[in-house]
Amino acid sequence: MRHSGSVILFLLIGVFAYLGYNYTIYRTKNAVSDAAFVRSDSLLTLNFKVAGKVIKMAKLEGEEVKKGELLASIDPSDFNLTLLGLQKKLSSLNKKVEALQLKKQTLQKELTIQLKITQNDKLKKNKEIEAFGYEIEASRVKLKKLSKDLKRFKNLLSRNLIQLEKYEEVKSSYESLKKAILAKEVKLKAMRIGVKGLDRKEELLKSRLEGLIRLDKEREALEKEVESLKTKAKEVKRQIEYCFLFSPIDGKVAKKFISVERVVLAGYPIYAVVDPNNLHVEVFLSERKLKGVEVGNRVKIEVDAFPNKVFWGEVERILPASASTFALVPRDISSGEFTKLDQRFIVRVAFKETPKGLRVGMGASVAIERSKE
Repeated sequence: MRHSGSVILFLLIGVFAYLGYNYTIYRTKNAVSDAAFVRSDSLLTLNFKVAGKVIKMAKLEGEEVKKGELLASIDPSDFNLTLLGLQKKLSSLNKKVEALQLKKQTLQKELTIQLKITQNDKLKKNKEIEAFGYEIEASRVKLKKLSKDLKRFKNLLSRNLIQLEKYEEVKSSYESLKKAILAKEVKLKAMRIGVKGLDRKEELLKSRLEGLIRLDKEREALEKEVESLKTKAKEVKRQIEYCFLFSPIDGKVAKKFISVERVVLAGYPIYAVVDPNNLHVEVFLSERKLKGVEVGNRVKIEVDAFPNKVFWGEVERILPASASTFALVPRDISSGEFTKLDQRFIVRVAFKETPKGLRVGMGASVAIERSKE
């Protein structure tokens, strides 16, 4: 019995020594951590970009969704009414712009024609005045000659060298021509006054043509208002689009945060969706175990939910800062009180093959093969 007991004792010591040796070697060759979790980059929390009353929730938790599929919608009635009002106002303003443009074109055409006619009339009147001036000048020359003839005939009459009738005839011609010249001078003056009237009319027409710039300014102001309303309408259309929530990925509904008839604010979570095929393992590895852990190293993964199954992966990347660096309440060591803590770094592990049945958030244990020095 003593001999058997000793043999069993030595066997147990040998077994434990072997197991201890293997454990030590395993831990030396592998960086082991139980702080590992299944994660997904495609776990997305979806929300509306506008506030309103939710009138549709199309999916339940766990249901499959397709990319672009409608998940939920907000009542867009208020936005539709706003858009309708903007569109009516836009239509009215566009009609005003068109009316102003047509008015300007019509007035410009009419004033241009009137100005051209006035300028032609003015040119014609100036030519007539010039011709009439030459005519008056010729009559004056003729009157001067008749004046000399009249003096000569008067002298001849006083000497009884001509008959009275001859003198009267010359005198009558002289008086008649003199009166005709006076009439022509009055007419010439009236013609010049008429030309001045045409000058004023020409200036007025030019002023009215220049005044059309005011219509251009009114039209430009309306066009700016139109552009502003178009921008507002575009924004309202965008808000209407924001009333409908679509799935950005193929996957499953991970979480449904609200129910129908709920009034929500912009940014409030509505659904969380996840792609179950886009998975990786996030390992919180102690800084004391980082030695030899490099990108590309093979990783043995054991998920708690599948105790008899082993998954394989490789180190995809090692984050450059410890997890505590991004803590919401960082440690204050300014007082001089400091307790050294083991820092943990996040190591991302990619699966060699996409696993089936795993879910985001499952706990796991990993053994990362260390690179040989």
